[in-house]
Amino acid sequence: EQPEFHALCQAIVSGCAKFDNFSIVNCLYAAAALGLPGESPLVRVLEDESRSRLGRFNQKDVSMVFSSEANNKALEAIFSSQLFYENRQERFIRSMAEWLPRKAENLTPYTMALIAKYVARHRLREPRLLDTIANFLLKRGEQLDSKVIQKLVFPFSRMNYRPSNHGELFPKLEAILEQKAGSSPLATVNILMSMFQLSHFPQTVLHQVFSPAFITNVMSTPYALIVRRYLSLLDAAVELEFREYSGPRLDPRYRVLMFEHALTADEANRKYSYKGLVAEALRQLVGEECYRQDQVLPPGYCTDFLLWINRSGTVLPLSRVPAASKAPPATSPAALSLRSSVLALTSDLQDFAPVVLSVNDKWHYCQNSDILVGSRAMRDRHLRLLGYCLVQLPYTELEKVSGIEEAKHYLRQKL
Repeated sequence: EQPEFHALCQAIVSGCAKFDNFSIVNCLYAAAALGLPGESPLVRVLEDESRSRLGRFNQKDVSMVFSSEANNKALEAIFSSQLFYENRQERFIRSMAEWLPRKAENLTPYTMALIAKYVARHRLREPRLLDTIANFLLKRGEQLDSKVIQKLVFPFSRMNYRPSNHGELFPKLEAILEQKAGSSPLATVNILMSMFQLSHFPQTVLHQVFSPAFITNVMSTPYALIVRRYLSLLDAAVELEFREYSGPRLDPRYRVLMFEHALTADEANRKYSYKGLVAEALRQLVGEECYRQDQVLPPGYCTDFLLWINRSGTVLPLSRVPAASKAPPATSPAALSLRSSVLALTSDLQDFAPVVLSVNDKWHYCQNSDILVGSRAMRDRHLRLLGYCLVQLPYTELEKVSGIEEAKHYLRQKL
């Protein structure tokens, strides 16, 4: 509404292509601090110009601009920016981890949730930042809606990271969930899943979510199926990892597979995966009749390659493994009994081992780390507990393999 400000915006829009990088960053920060909407012409032009220069941006300068002046309003605008959200700013995050603890108490839960969402999306395992989120949650948790708590907890499991205050935080979260479990069932089971992935099992909350009242409440909601999937996996985790639990369990009538096919991220990134290379090398090495690809195993884990190997190290054709060929398909009710499915495979075949070849691509790890994300780590724990031998094929090894012959040699060594 101010003519001078309007003229300034017009000048920036028409001339920003001639600005140096630092000026572009300053203008973006100013727009964020002023709270200009993302659809405004000024912000759109600045973001387009920034997107074209991302490879040339000096991340140190970006970090200095944001960290020296950032307040709640500016941080909210920055982390709401689609340009920022889509691109990994590791130096900025490292810099922010230094100063955010001093400013965290002045942030709103919404802003902190945006930060949590960003670090989870980009798998940034920055302990100081994650601990800041955990301390924020410890102090404010009782006043927060369970949907917000879910967003703040997710980065811990995503990055397979137990916050330094977990001894205080986890019991606090249990107490909060006891009070709020029924207010948002989907958020409740999401929080429980995060805690399970970190090997923490809140017994009293499990009593609630496996109760008939909770199930009845869930069945009347639009998200009934997804909650049943989560509850089914939680129930499986109880059986496998929390054997001392003696409370109610999920009624078998409601058990379903957590996943019936490959994860969305794996499908979306298939062209970047080493799975195709491994598949072709394995086909040439042992033959298609000796393995299953993309087999879903109860409680709903998609495996890359499933083979049977005897004590001498020979990969067996599936036709020579009667129990394997007679195993129930993963979608049948019988397959939903965890231990029975593996016992059926091994009871008469003590000399054979079911082996899962696990292609661990880059997105299965925290960024710049050899630590698997929490969901992948829990999957591996469960498959081992179910009796499968896991052979890990990390991308750091596969990226050194050149061509099919080298891939076959690599697989031969692994097997």
